Formats: sequence, structure tokens, C-alpha cells
Amino acid sequence: MEWDMASLWSYLRRSREPAQKFDTVGGAASYAYELTKRYPEFSLTRRGADTGTLRVDLSWRMRTELGGSSHRKLNAWRHPLELFKPAEIQGHTQGLANVDFDLGCLYELTNGTKGVVQPLGGLTGDFGDPPYIKLSGDDRFGTASGEQMYINLDNKDEIKRLLIFVYIYDGVAAFSRANVVITLVTSDGKHVEIGLTDPPDQAHSCAVVLIEHEADGALVARRQVKYTYGFQSEIDHLYGWGMSWARGRKAGRA
Repeated sequence: MEWDMASLWSYLRRSREPAQKFDTVGGAASYAYELTKRYPEFSLTRRGADTGTLRVDLSWRMRTELGGSSHRKLNAWRHPLELFKPAEIQGHTQGLANVDFDLGCLYELTNGTKGVVQPLGGLTGDFGDPPYIKLSGDDRFGTASGEQMYINLDNKDEIKRLLIFVYIYDGVAAFSRANVVITLVTSDGKHVEIGLTDPPDQAHSCAVVLIEHEADGALVARRQVKYTYGFQSEIDHLYGWGMSWARGRKAGRA
């Protein structure tokens, strides 16, 4: 298929808009949404997605070089079709193996109970009982599956608020060296993506999305993407969870 320049740039402008788009998963059509600074909210209740299992996926790809993105944009002016080529992915080098992005969730239930679900300390949660959150998987190499968390929205009336966050347990502060994405997958197949954009150097943690009940009872997910240079305690302080923290390690590590 041949492209003239006017058609090409028109297509590129449309592709950058954060509007609703189609995605296909397992042969079934499903809607994909992106939460951005301009469009930061997604009402699970209004979209009919506040029951069943809400899956949270963490995935990432390491960038080949820190300046790769700028070089790619500059080159696109000379060769526009280069934009359609997939970004390079760094292989299993030392730089990749030394990065360990982890998925966690601060929770507050309607009865006042507060806590955290995370790999540290083996706090993997429970799906059928409070806190109705279960963490599964721990992938140090950023493959397609990444880490996954499951939230039981059939018990949503017992959930006041959830804050999903990502932190670097081991290795260098590498948010600025990776493309990190959190995806919420609803029980009816909707995909809600939140990219961890504009990371500062040396950031170790990022509060990604806050899910909470509105005054009218609606369950709403709101993009946060707020970075800290510390870990869970700083995220706690930022959102006023008021928990006590101590240094911990993952199960099976000295």
C-alpha cells in the first residue's frame, strides 16, 4: 500500500489521540483505553465493569539506550515509516538482569482495615477473603506476562480505596531506562492502560492508579503516575495511609 505524506501525517495524528480503540484478545473483540494527563479517569461502574475479577498486569521493556527515543523521533522526520517499526528491546544483558520491577497495592477497606499486598514479606493477599486482592507471579526479566494481581470486585462494597504502585526492589533506579505499563483488565474484556511516563532519574517507586468509591457509590480508577525517590513508606506518606514500615526482603532471598 502506498502512502502520500498528507495521508501519513493524518494517520499519525489520529494514532496519537488517547481516544477509545479496539484491541483483540484471544479472538474476541474488546475495548482498550489509555489513561493520560488529559483523560485521567475511568469509571468502572459506568462502564459496567465493577464486578467479577479485575486483573492488574505489570509489563516492561528496557530501552536500548537513554537517547534512543529522541534519536527515533529525529529520524522519523527524515524517514516517517520508521515509526511503524517496533522499538528495540535490550536482551538479557547485565543491565536488564539487575532490574527488578515489582507490583504492589495499598488497600483500605470500609471497616477501616489497612494493609499492603506485595512480594516483600510474602504479603500476597487473599482473593476470597479480605483484602480480596491476590498477587501472582514475580518476573525479573520483564517478559510479556510480567506480574499479575487479581482483585475480587464481587466484594467491592467492602473496598474503600486501592492504590496500585510499582517499585524497584533490586538493582539500579531504572524507570527512566524502561517503558513500564500497568494494564487493568476487566471481567468483560476491557483493557485500561496506564504508561509510566516522564520518569525522573533515580526514582525508585511510582504510584500508578488509585481505585476508590465515589460519594454516589461509583467505583472509579484515576491515573496518578507520581514518582518518589524512596519506597513504600514515601508512597504511604504521599497518600496518607498512615501505616508503619520496616525493611523487608522477598521470600527465599538472604
